[in-house]
Amino acid sequence: MPQQPLKPGVQPIVVEPVPPIGTQPTPKTKVPNIAPVDKVVDRAELLRLQQRALARPPLEPKPHITKVALASLIGTSIEWYDYFLYGTAAALVFPKLFFPKFDPVVGTILAFLTFTIGFVARPFAGVVFGHFGDRVGRKQMLYITLLFMGISSTCIGLLPTYAIIGVWAPILLALLRVCQGIGLGGEWGGAVLMAVEHAPANRRGFYGAFPQTGAMVGGLLSTVAFMLVTRLKEAQFLSWGWRLPFLFSIALVGVGIWIRMQIAESPAFERIKDQKAESRVPVLEAIKKHPKALLVAMGMRFAENGLYYIVTVFALTYGATVLKLGRASFLTGLIINYCIGFFAMPFYGHISDKIGRRAVYLWGACMCGVLAFPFFWMLNKAPQNPVWGWVAIILMAQLGHSAMYGPQASFFAELFPARVRYSGASLGYQLASIFAGGMAPVVATALLAWGHNKTWPISLYMLSFVIITVVAVLFAEETYKKKEV
Repeated sequence: MPQQPLKPGVQPIVVEPVPPIGTQPTPKTKVPNIAPVDKVVDRAELLRLQQRALARPPLEPKPHITKVALASLIGTSIEWYDYFLYGTAAALVFPKLFFPKFDPVVGTILAFLTFTIGFVARPFAGVVFGHFGDRVGRKQMLYITLLFMGISSTCIGLLPTYAIIGVWAPILLALLRVCQGIGLGGEWGGAVLMAVEHAPANRRGFYGAFPQTGAMVGGLLSTVAFMLVTRLKEAQFLSWGWRLPFLFSIALVGVGIWIRMQIAESPAFERIKDQKAESRVPVLEAIKKHPKALLVAMGMRFAENGLYYIVTVFALTYGATVLKLGRASFLTGLIINYCIGFFAMPFYGHISDKIGRRAVYLWGACMCGVLAFPFFWMLNKAPQNPVWGWVAIILMAQLGHSAMYGPQASFFAELFPARVRYSGASLGYQLASIFAGGMAPVVATALLAWGHNKTWPISLYMLSFVIITVVAVLFAEETYKKKEV
């Protein structure tokens, strides 16, 4: 159709063609002005963050504290089972089988000296395992310590006696005892730190007592094991019966390693690792920067450690040789004591969370002092009535020892910063054990011979340990209110 001419003053209408549906152009939006990334965050810093994220292993789910505490309890129970086996055997078996050429008293002292050698090895193990525990991790060390202890104990169960290989028998016995000392020397620090460092701040005393309770479980298991084999005839017991408890330890070690594989590394150590704040030489740093904490920890160990081995090791020899008590009678008292201690340790740990570590620890040390003389008065009545012996052991161990040993793990851990805690706590704990628990049965046996079977010199010896511990606790800082360890 021909276009009509427009009237003057009328603008023409231009109609643009409509594009097909679905092909309309997207409306343009105004993009805000954004600064380049490298002007907001340094590119080198972004690269470092990316590399750290790629290098970090996948996060493990945080385990429940009860699971960690039970794993620590089971692991230390196995370690103490092996360690206490030796103490019982040193009192009942080793003088006859490994030192038969000596006078009975001298043979007992020599057997106890091999017992002491294990304590001498413990501080060196504490230094070595503490170093790597503060730099590599708590968890990794616990596998090695458990293997050390289990293999050593199994080898003791296979060891020929003096009658077969002569002087090599006591020499090899002493070397295997050193290996046991290495295992326990490295074990304690890692086990208690796993429990304490996983625990909430207001429950460190309670959960820290779980690995301590392992000493009661291990003592119970070792005593029951020996009590069962002592039912054999004397010849059978001395020939092969005493070996069975030692050989059984290899099975327990397998269980312990499997259990420890189920728990995660300590969160306190993970923080140190993430911050790259590990100490280069933790033990030297602990000695240089925390000498007071080291000395305090050592002093607090004397009454707890020394008196415990007088009650559980020396008293066994005293009862058998002087009081002429049957082995089963005394071992029954130890079993009852360990059963009570299983509940007493966490109880004292819990109380220390409420009223403080120092108050509970002082109570335990003072009770040991009060009972130093009555302990032997009651023990001397055991030939007429064995219950007196049981009461003596239980009162000293549960009113005194457990009150110190229960809160000890959390107390010692709280004395040191995380970067040197494994080394510091282990060194303070293990170094004192040489002069306290390690020497106590030897010195007590020598004092008994010097005093012609009178026990008052031993009671004075026990009181000297109590005085050292009381002074150390008075110099210690109160730590239970620390928010983070």
